[in-house]
Amino acid sequence: MDIHSILKKLPHRYPLLLVDRVLEVEAGKRIVAIKNVSINEPYFVGHFPHRPVMPGVLILESMAQVATLLALESSDIQLDDSTVVYFAGIDNARFKRPVEPGDQLRQEVILDRAKAGIFKFSAKAFVGDALAAEAQLICTMRKIDA
Repeated sequence: MDIHSILKKLPHRYPLLLVDRVLEVEAGKRIVAIKNVSINEPYFVGHFPHRPVMPGVLILESMAQVATLLALESSDIQLDDSTVVYFAGIDNARFKRPVEPGDQLRQEVILDRAKAGIFKFSAKAFVGDALAAEAQLICTMRKIDA
């Protein structure tokens, strides 16, 4: 799935679109995607000027966006202006190494459970072969009033 397909599926846009390409997807099972981390990203100006590091919350957000793509591929749900994806929970989040400009963040997300519009995922983010972060993510999709 290239960036054009991702843009059709996710509502996120710069500077909060945090997925560049999907490498593999098995509907109902797993997905592998990448985020190319560039020094040009706006958060590096303040996090941290002397040693740029991708904020952990953005690593979690990137994994959640990848998880959303898996949920969309695994269901008949279509995101539109009346549908929003929310975090319902983040459990056991751990950060194992910093993610820096020039790194390629490879995210592997497994769908553990989908029931009544609530999705639970196991997510891991790697730089090369090194585990950078991991968490269990719980997301839900809801219709909103315009």
